[in-house]
Amino acid sequence: LSIIVSAVLAHIMLNEKLHPFGMVGCLLCMAGSLVIVLHAPEEGQVHSITDIMHKALQPGFVMYASLVVLIAFVLAVHVAPTHGTQQIMVYISICSLVGSLSVMSVKALGIALKLTFEGNNQLLRIETAICILIVALCIITQMNYLNKALDVFNTAVVSPIYYVTFTTATIVASGIMFKDFERQSAVELITEVCGFITILAGVFLLHMTKDYDGTGTFRAPLTLNSPAQDKKQDEEPEGVNLLPVVRNNSFDK
Repeated sequence: LSIIVSAVLAHIMLNEKLHPFGMVGCLLCMAGSLVIVLHAPEEGQVHSITDIMHKALQPGFVMYASLVVLIAFVLAVHVAPTHGTQQIMVYISICSLVGSLSVMSVKALGIALKLTFEGNNQLLRIETAICILIVALCIITQMNYLNKALDVFNTAVVSPIYYVTFTTATIVASGIMFKDFERQSAVELITEVCGFITILAGVFLLHMTKDYDGTGTFRAPLTLNSPAQDKKQDEEPEGVNLLPVVRNNSFDK
């Protein structure tokens, strides 16, 4: 929905034309989101934040969280310093994996606030403080590496890739922690997958046609470089091609 809001606000406030491809992309995103919402599983009954912590301490989610932390640590420490500026998936993978944990923690905090407003105070529990700490660490990590990705690569390339990987990781984490898929039939699961694919198609169409000028042509090709890199390359003078000179020593004899 943020992509749709951005496109509409850009059309209204920045006078950017929302061409037919953009309209179709927005419609695909809305249709996919509607399909997922209509077939989403009902939220299980949670009586306290302690129940959420029990779900988080299940072997399946503990294994997932440990794997996420391990992969993110390896990427951040060993891979990012050497390959982060060449491979776009390095920074985005760190953001997406850590982001899936932040979403689970934010959901736990939301449930804690909901129960608190209903009269069951959850704010003074140690579990709430742990969730706040996890959210803070995950958000700092996400913002750090997302900014690095945006500094190195083109925003139009980073946004759709990050959206897809982040959403996929969040769905997997939610399914493992809350076991949403166990309460759904095969038809509902297939329908949700189709809705997710529809959203991806809409996002892909929006970003691939962002330079469409309405005349059947595109203003500029899509590159992985950031605008700063493109400007730097344009300012660099072209090298002078030098012809090799072969010295003939026959006259010296």
